Amino acid sequence: MSMASEMQVCLRLPSKVLFDGPAACLRAEAADGGFGILPNHVDFVTALVPSVLLITQADGCERIYGIDEGLLVKKGHRVEVAVRRAVESDSLEALRETVGSSFAGLEDEERVARAALSRLEADMVRRFASLREPHP
Repeated sequence: MSMASEMQVCLRLPSKVLFDGPAACLRAEAADGGFGILPNHVDFVTALVPSVLLITQADGCERIYGIDEGLLVKKGHRVEVAVRRAVESDSLEALRETVGSSFAGLEDEERVARAALSRLEADMVRRFASLREPHP
């Protein structure tokens, strides 16, 4: 592997790509603590915990993301990050509010979807039970 000053980082959600581009540094947090990755870091895989993901681009610009649990794979000069949920913020101070409002809305949607699924399952059980009843 050649010595590089940049690595390609891709941050993916189940429904879209939040970031895909060159980076000089990445900071994240796994269950055993925070870590940083530079372009020539050894290859590895780790599970991420809900935390802050910081991507420093080659020009020094920092991209700040609040992330949910996920997986990070570093291979060669490419880093793939897949998370369930993530939001970008302009600053660490604003991140708390952004994450709180965004994730709370998603949790409400998930709660409504789970309730609808429960109603469908209960209806299906009632219909199967009615098939067992003798008809005159």
